[in-house]
Amino acid sequence: MIYGDRDILYISIHSLHKISKFNGKDGKAPKIYKLGSGAWKKIKQKTKSRIKQIAFNLIQLYAKRRLKKGFQFGPDTHIQHELEASFMYEDTPDQFTATQDVKTDMENEQPMDRLVCGDVGFGKTEIAIRAAFKAVDNGKQVAVLVPTTILAFQHFKTFTERLKNFPVTIEYLNRFRTAKQKSAVIDGLANGSVDIVIGTHQLTNKRIAFKELGLLIIDEEQKFGVAVKDQLKTIKENVDTLTLTATPIPRTLQFSLMAARDLSVINTPPPNRHPIETNVIRFSEEIIRDAISYEISRGGQVFFIHNRIENIKEVAGMLQRLLPNAKIGIGHGQMEGKKLEELMLGFMNNDFDVLVSTTIVESGLDVPNANTIFVNNANNFGLSDLHQMRGRVGRSNKKAFCYFITPSYHMMTDDARKRIEALELFSDLGSGLNIAMKDLEIRGAGDLLGGEQSGFINDIGFDAYQKILQEAVEELKEKEFKELYPADTSVSKEFVKEVQIDTDFEILFPDDYINVISERLNLYNELGTLKTENELIEFEARLVDRFGEIPTQVVDLLDSVRMKWLAKKLGLEKVILKQQRMLGYFIADQQSPFYQTNQFTNMLKYIQQNSKSCVMKEKKTKNGLRLLVTFIKVDSVAKALTILKKI
Repeated sequence: MIYGDRDILYISIHSLHKISKFNGKDGKAPKIYKLGSGAWKKIKQKTKSRIKQIAFNLIQLYAKRRLKKGFQFGPDTHIQHELEASFMYEDTPDQFTATQDVKTDMENEQPMDRLVCGDVGFGKTEIAIRAAFKAVDNGKQVAVLVPTTILAFQHFKTFTERLKNFPVTIEYLNRFRTAKQKSAVIDGLANGSVDIVIGTHQLTNKRIAFKELGLLIIDEEQKFGVAVKDQLKTIKENVDTLTLTATPIPRTLQFSLMAARDLSVINTPPPNRHPIETNVIRFSEEIIRDAISYEISRGGQVFFIHNRIENIKEVAGMLQRLLPNAKIGIGHGQMEGKKLEELMLGFMNNDFDVLVSTTIVESGLDVPNANTIFVNNANNFGLSDLHQMRGRVGRSNKKAFCYFITPSYHMMTDDARKRIEALELFSDLGSGLNIAMKDLEIRGAGDLLGGEQSGFINDIGFDAYQKILQEAVEELKEKEFKELYPADTSVSKEFVKEVQIDTDFEILFPDDYINVISERLNLYNELGTLKTENELIEFEARLVDRFGEIPTQVVDLLDSVRMKWLAKKLGLEKVILKQQRMLGYFIADQQSPFYQTNQFTNMLKYIQQNSKSCVMKEKKTKNGLRLLVTFIKVDSVAKALTILKKI
């Protein structure tokens, strides 16, 4: 590795996993520091203390929720089983698991706060319907909060259709409803005659009072501003909350990665689904005409997204000129509510071929017959918006196509180009979470508990940020919040995070065994991720299969991994194998609880019983006294491994 002033540091193969790619903002190159300057260490420590503060507030928030008591829902009744049996598709394994997770949370007395992250069209709405029905079955009301007027209407249709054979009253609130209809819904919520209400942010209105609210479902949380979320906090103090999203915003995703809320991921696509073929094109009348003609010829429909109302009619006119026989409709948010509702219903019922609209169709519109979508000026949209719009097609068993119309790459901003490239790269089914991770990388996670964005990631890179975040949370759980996270006695506690091995034996993949450098690096990295003996045996079998009988150096390399595992259990932070001796350095922190454990007691017994071949002593280092054990006549890695096994 090359540092500032061209200093070079050689890395042991056992430390390769410590190297990670620097992902900063806008692909900016990192600042390179001088070797031994301590500047990088200072930046990491500074970042850690800032992250710790955020994590502290976050865990405190989580702790309050854990200590609150919510409503404990009863087990499933026969009517609940009946509803689930009436689902026309078979649950995917992930969908089944997510449903079970949600029900378990609801039957717990702590208020639920679960995020279900599943890609567009992967069956999140069905999970919401089952949870809502469970709440109603227990005499509670349900509020379903959605970001758009169209989605409120779509969900109302879906919920009504699914629950038509059950005694449930469903209503919706959005700007399409008249004042009289709204008043009737609000009265129904207050007197308990309305069981489920689906609405936009109007649900957070002060006029709305629930008789017995038991469950809040938030669909596509990333579409709501901070103000709406703050209003929500007053509603959901001790109400069970279920959040659904395809591409969680960086902050939401980070909350879940830090285990501050429960996370269920739906990765398995429904059967017979095909990935959506994604193309990035310049504006071309020929491509547009041919793609729409092909879709209409196979009986399908087309979305054309153009997000500027002032010239949307000209775009529709251009399409009509290119395709004189096509039936084209125009939809946007400034239309009168009734007309927009009729237009959407008409498109769902296949009354016309092409819907030219603004992004009002982005969330939740489900038209299985629409399998081609164009997004004009795609470079002006966010990553999650583009993924959502792409998800409006490909919802049946037909092959779907998505065309992002953009200017040429050199005319786009860096971030816009990265977003488009990410969508091209992640076009497989179930890539929503990958896209959210990419978004987290491009935009940064920001301050998890507030509005402003922070510069942690710019300073140290995304991967290092994630590692430090994880360490900070672990430390807080072990110290400041010890009573909140009781130690799991079934799992033996790890006192050593990392074991360093230093040896003059040849432990490596020889050049004549694996002659491609990149392949060797990949295998070293994979070796660093293995955790169990079975995984190591499988790894060895794959080596033999690909490269032939393994030489002595590789046998020793695999044994050195086993040594690391054993050394970790024995509280050794560093093992040196040189000049027929093995030196093991114990945990540097003299106050570590490790020194009160059985492992340490067993080690002392072994040393007493084998005083001729091993000795324990204290050694002065620059950081103070250090306890170490020395074993003699250790002339091979195999012998060292045998000794550690005996202890």
